[in-house]
Amino acid sequence: MSKKVARIVKLQFPAGQARPGPALAGAGVNMPQFTSAFNDATKDRMGDIVPVIITVFEDKSFTFQLKTTPAAIMIKKAAGVKSGSGSPKAQKVGSITVDQLREIAEYKMVDLNANTIEAAMNIVAGTARNMGITVEGKN
Repeated sequence: MSKKVARIVKLQFPAGQARPGPALAGAGVNMPQFTSAFNDATKDRMGDIVPVIITVFEDKSFTFQLKTTPAAIMIKKAAGVKSGSGSPKAQKVGSITVDQLREIAEYKMVDLNANTIEAAMNIVAGTARNMGITVEGKN
């Protein structure tokens, strides 16, 4: 007999550093058990932000699925900027190379709705463009 799903929650935590708090309390999950499991699963990705989808069942048990670091965070790190532009069309805040774009796209490929690396690169380039970050060698 399968368990009945109570809720599905999408959250982001620093890798290996999840702590009990209001976000987890609102999810209705056993906080110490989740934080321990999450931190163990992400200790090799320290320094990254890790999105997680938590499926909480009615008996308070849970499962979780880890996702890749958001593209915007990776683009900011590659460009060496603190944040994106408030007006991306008028003010550019940094740039990344096509090689950096490809590297980010290859990493994000599993979470993107793209069949080829070129399509993934276009998605990531669009994110960069919306942040006011240019891609050198790409229009």
